Amino acid sequence: MKKFYSILCLVFVALMVFALPASAAAPYQTYTYSISGTSLDSPDAYSPAKTIDSKYIGLLDKSVMSALYPDLSSEDLAKKMVAFEDAADLETDEFGNVYIADTKNNRILVLDRYYKLKFIIDEFINDQGVPDSLKSPKGVFITKDKIVEGKKVAGKIYVCDTDNNRIVTFDQNGHFLQRISAPESKIIESDTVYKPIAVAVDKYDRLYVISQTTYEGVIVMTEEGEFTQYVGAQKVVISAWEILWRRFQTEEQRALSEEFISVEFNNISINDEGHIYVTTSAIAPAQVESAILSKSKSHEYAPVKLLNAAGDEIMQRNGFYPPSGEVDIRASSPTQTIKGASTIVDVAVGPEETWSIIDKKRSRVFTYDTQGNLLFAFGDTGHQLGNITSNGLFAVTYQGENMLLLDEANKSFTVYQLTEYGKIILNALHNTNTRQYDKAVEDWMEILKRNSNFDAAYIGIGNALYRSGKYTEAIEYYKSAYDTANYSNAYKELRKEWISKYIILIPIIVIAICVACSQFMKFANKVNRRVATSGEKITYGKELLFAFHVIFHPFDGFWDLKHEKRGSVRAAITILAGTIAVFYYNAIGQGYIMNPQGKYSTIFGVAISVLVPFFLFIVSNWCLTTLFEGEGSFKDVFVAASYALTPFLILVIPVTIATNFVVSSETDILNLLLTIAFIWMGLLLVLGVMVTHDYMIGKNILTILGTIIGMVCIMFIAILFSTLLGKLVGFVTNIVDEIRFRM
Repeated sequence: MKKFYSILCLVFVALMVFALPASAAAPYQTYTYSISGTSLDSPDAYSPAKTIDSKYIGLLDKSVMSALYPDLSSEDLAKKMVAFEDAADLETDEFGNVYIADTKNNRILVLDRYYKLKFIIDEFINDQGVPDSLKSPKGVFITKDKIVEGKKVAGKIYVCDTDNNRIVTFDQNGHFLQRISAPESKIIESDTVYKPIAVAVDKYDRLYVISQTTYEGVIVMTEEGEFTQYVGAQKVVISAWEILWRRFQTEEQRALSEEFISVEFNNISINDEGHIYVTTSAIAPAQVESAILSKSKSHEYAPVKLLNAAGDEIMQRNGFYPPSGEVDIRASSPTQTIKGASTIVDVAVGPEETWSIIDKKRSRVFTYDTQGNLLFAFGDTGHQLGNITSNGLFAVTYQGENMLLLDEANKSFTVYQLTEYGKIILNALHNTNTRQYDKAVEDWMEILKRNSNFDAAYIGIGNALYRSGKYTEAIEYYKSAYDTANYSNAYKELRKEWISKYIILIPIIVIAICVACSQFMKFANKVNRRVATSGEKITYGKELLFAFHVIFHPFDGFWDLKHEKRGSVRAAITILAGTIAVFYYNAIGQGYIMNPQGKYSTIFGVAISVLVPFFLFIVSNWCLTTLFEGEGSFKDVFVAASYALTPFLILVIPVTIATNFVVSSETDILNLLLTIAFIWMGLLLVLGVMVTHDYMIGKNILTILGTIIGMVCIMFIAILFSTLLGKLVGFVTNIVDEIRFRM
């Protein structure tokens, strides 16, 4: 009995081990990205269920094909019994049927919701009563059933008959309905080649067509084929030099120049509101990579855009990085071995207003919400279930909650099923979209239990709390996700409440500060005038107050600094130390909007950042002016440069304090004040050098330029010397180690 129980326990343990959920065996790692660009592993949102190939569909099964086409001869049946190859598109309809654009075999394969063949669209009798056929179709789109004037209108199948330069429509049973030929218009160039590769149709039966060789944008036309307009053309930037050069080019040379032509799109999708997603892989990689590295929110060179019916770009880009696919484009981690921006070849609209793009280069899927936040990314190359052949990922579509990915190189598509984690995400988005904010908070909390690094969950909770009027709680969640945009909205509401509460006290404080500043400036001006006329002894305090005369009267001020000894080295050192102190306060005292990640510098780091350029300027200027008849000594230059730093003492502190009370839209004002402080300081520095050395304006400008060049030379020599010194120390160290080893 003991042996029996032991064996039974072992069997039970083995069953528990092999009964792991399917998601645990996924051949890829699902992840998101942090604000710093670090990939954060997350639970799988989709797990691979099955791979569908021609054999599974029934294409290669003679009994299946004979049942579908009983009237065909054996020879004609054999022509249809060919595996699909070079498939270019994959779509589904509202009933779950799947459509494959089998480009090489000139046909559209229509499958049922269980991925079994229903029928094939290849040959048909057209509207002229003539036998016709498809030729290299690359795109397919299916409209939904709708009610028109109380009558049900069945959906249609739109096929991009690419090499026949037309779009052909069929009913839901594959029967021919209409040919839509190439559009004609005066604004379409006569030599334009119309090769439709993707199409989307809105609820008003407007067609949005992507033509393979059309760079003017998306072609919009009516169901009858009447051209309406181009929308969404990519912006082209031409430099001033290029504009000038083109003035000297002939018409032929301009025609041959392709670098100023907008890039064409490669795919399209449409959501329930009639807004269209378009993708392109023709943008220069350097432009896309620059946008990713700078976290640009601009749509100018975006590989995926969202356009309204008028062609205006309306995509929300509130995520940490622009929705362009892969973020780790430098391949800095072991898991990211492919460099460069993603190659985006398709886009699909998913449930709850989510949308996905595919990166052909890495065989990965990136899914975003309506705000542009990355929900999850997954995929990899390989031969396991769920992996895609290298450079084989060609299309993505949704079948309800399932995701289908077309592996064109492997002549199959893979079905991915939503996991429990993925269902919770969709449920949270659903509750948010339907304004059930309490339920949404519960869902996002449930997600955080499974993935505490999921920033979209923090944002989701913050949004739910914000819409419920719980601004203080919402702010804490926004801060956890470094979401400054939503933080600003919530903080603005709190600030309104605070202002309404202290509406009387605020103007009193503002007036008091203004009066205090005015009285202080009057006092400083009175003291400076008295010292200048009475000849009384100049004390340390009066030397410091003279800085407020210098910044408003630089010519007289710098002259008196040198000739009347109104300043001193001790006062200059104090101003320099004060500058270091205010910049250190700026580093540690900025509000959340200006410093969401809480970064700060040490007092030593701030001192180095101030003292190094300061003394580089002084040394370089003194060395140069000594050779060019400058009348100022090293001490004079030091004192003048130190007094020129006074604007920082006046503006940096109030700006830093104000960062704790502003929202994102008001930060430009604070940045402007800091810019004014630097410009003011620069002008004082230039005037101080001119007065100290008694130069004319022209000679002073040349001296300043020479000083900057001298600073660069000094830095180069210092770096070279430190490098050589390091090598010398290393050489001596190696010799000593060698001697010790041999002894």
